[in-house]
Amino acid sequence: MSDAELLARVFLARVVEPGDEAAGRWVRERGVHEVADRLRGGGQALPGVGAKRWAGLLARAAQADPRADLAVARAAGARFVCPGDAEWPSQLDDLGDGRPLGLWVRGRPSLRMWALRAVAVVGARACTEYGAHMAAVLAAGLAERGWVVVSGGAYGVDGAAHRGALGAGGATVAVLACGVDRPYPRGHTELINRIAEQGLVVGELPPGEHPTPSRFVLRNRVIAALTTGTVVVEAAHRSGSLVTARAAQRLGRFTMGVPGPATSGLSAGVHELLRGEAVLVTDAAEVVELVGDMGELAPARRGPVLPRDLLEPAARQILAALPGNRPASPEEVARGAQTSEDEAVARLYELRALGYVERHGDGWKLTRQAMISVRAGRSRC
Repeated sequence: MSDAELLARVFLARVVEPGDEAAGRWVRERGVHEVADRLRGGGQALPGVGAKRWAGLLARAAQADPRADLAVARAAGARFVCPGDAEWPSQLDDLGDGRPLGLWVRGRPSLRMWALRAVAVVGARACTEYGAHMAAVLAAGLAERGWVVVSGGAYGVDGAAHRGALGAGGATVAVLACGVDRPYPRGHTELINRIAEQGLVVGELPPGEHPTPSRFVLRNRVIAALTTGTVVVEAAHRSGSLVTARAAQRLGRFTMGVPGPATSGLSAGVHELLRGEAVLVTDAAEVVELVGDMGELAPARRGPVLPRDLLEPAARQILAALPGNRPASPEEVARGAQTSEDEAVARLYELRALGYVERHGDGWKLTRQAMISVRAGRSRC
């Protein structure tokens, strides 16, 4: 990309709000140079905006200084990555006219390479201990499997996800709704600086810009587009993380949710997602099974194998026919197991050798070991 185009995009990033589809359409149809020149020149409004909004854009344009923005970014260790650059993640192009004009990036790794194996882990800011635990464990498991964990750097689930990935020695990306030189929230300054050292800090807004509610919402579309799938860990019905999940669904990305207690309002939004097209996941292996390559399957989930499970079916049938509170004759056992008396006696001796039954006069009774095994087997039903 030429220096002129870089400066034009940095200029527009200062003038235009993130996700402005009208501005995106101007750039697509007219090119960044013409749009930048029209805004600098203060001429007739471009199509799709009224007089008041055009005046607001011109006021911003009069204050914009792209060279100063680049200098501040360099001092903060950041660079500006544009569409067409080798480092630009092409999946962001799926946002159409809402695609970022460029991204400010702090950190050494290549954003494009990291985005090839990236999963978003998002959720409630005021999360429970369960939510923080699940986010950290999921992120650590994903990092250990070579996946990049992307989140928004916020309190709660976001912070737990970043820390989980960092703690596992893995890769993580924080996508901010402010300038990458101003960590937000302030309480996460140390965390975000650590992410910039070990991973990447990314944002659309130029240096020095502060977050607003609308910028948080628009930031979420970048998280969704940048990743292969989005996992939501705890979210109320009005949670901003649901915006990320719905953006992921619109973009054709995988959407996943971690279930919580049915009575928890913080999990109500996740449960609503799971009633729709989202997939229930409980650990990193299940996430990777969905977003990873063919054959990356999660292990089969099975209950514990009990000693009685190893018995032959005929022996289990005899064991089940014995009453739990008294001895029974071979004839009664055979009748209950629907087999011959000789077969019942042979199996009873076999079970005695294994410690499941014992003789009581002419009858047979379950041992204490067998009673525990039978109860455990019934409790699984």
